[in-house]
Amino acid sequence: MTANASESASRAAEILSRPVVLNGLTVPNRIAMAPMTRMFSPGGVPGEDVVSYYARRAAAGVGLIVTEGTYVGHESAGISRRVPRFHGEEQLAGWAKVAEAVHAAGGTIVPQLWHIGMVREQGKGPFPDAPAVGPSGLRVDGTAGTGKAMTQQDIDDVIGAFAEAAAAAERIGFDGVELHGAHGYLVDQFLWAGTNRRTDAYGGDVVARTKFAAELVAAVREAVSPEFPVIFRFSQWKQEAYDARLAETPEELEALLTPLAAAGVDVFHASTRRYWLPEFEGSDLNLAGWTKKLTGKQVISVGSVGLDGGDFLKAFQGEGASVGSLDNLLDRLEREEFDLVAVGRALLQDPEWAAKVLGNRFDELKPYEASALQTLS
Repeated sequence: MTANASESASRAAEILSRPVVLNGLTVPNRIAMAPMTRMFSPGGVPGEDVVSYYARRAAAGVGLIVTEGTYVGHESAGISRRVPRFHGEEQLAGWAKVAEAVHAAGGTIVPQLWHIGMVREQGKGPFPDAPAVGPSGLRVDGTAGTGKAMTQQDIDDVIGAFAEAAAAAERIGFDGVELHGAHGYLVDQFLWAGTNRRTDAYGGDVVARTKFAAELVAAVREAVSPEFPVIFRFSQWKQEAYDARLAETPEELEALLTPLAAAGVDVFHASTRRYWLPEFEGSDLNLAGWTKKLTGKQVISVGSVGLDGGDFLKAFQGEGASVGSLDNLLDRLEREEFDLVAVGRALLQDPEWAAKVLGNRFDELKPYEASALQTLS
């Protein structure tokens, strides 16, 4: 290792090892595990292999683990029988073991609570007869499929399911919750004009489109203790629309985020595909940086951390990515543009990623290979 490389490694260890307090939770360092759907939970029950999967990463120094997306207790929430659920006695018992193991390894953990909305296909998942639901019954591509626009009762039921899951998370020993409001799934479908064509109070301008998400956040906030962190993940892009944008300007982003912050979000998780890209013209700030500047809330940044380009969704088609520099990331952390960094594929490939980075062992980092998706290593 050259002198410059050694200095960079020492800087990474020093900056990333700083603790951070999220509401009532002290996270031991600035490294988070990004949520990544794995589909290794038959019947929606996380087994011992899932327990070990998360515990290994906590033992290797990941400060905050955000679990893979977990379906809330609504019949239209999911599409796969192998994605874990966050409702049901057996499912929650499995998750309690995950939380216990992560704590024993020295980490903290929050479940990501998820409803996929119009991404669902009827005939699949834990409740095959349930229809897909969304704000206007439209998919991201503008088609209707077999779904339906949500009634007020549907909206109330889904919000209740999220609140029940959050209360269960606190009851069985988790350290907080993350609400999945990104990537074209249900909550995001309400936030985005492309899928929300409603003419009632849940549709309209950018502020009106936050009503569903804000009510959901408020219900979750009320269902858990005041010091229990509530994280909200959001994105501009959708799985089928990389160029989609919720906000074209900082002013629009502020209008979008302010009601959510007021409803009880403690931490925003700003999902981008490449964290180093600026979000708006005239500033180097990424989406996370703008989010912190506009709301004053703590923020998690994510997007190809530790990798040199590539794209997670293309990873399913066999695309890998080489190890990338952390210098830009560290500069942003030092400027306090955001508070934590979520690591996805790099940590999926290498359970010891955090230990290697915090221990000045950059030369041991492994490049990402798509085969990592096939196992719970």
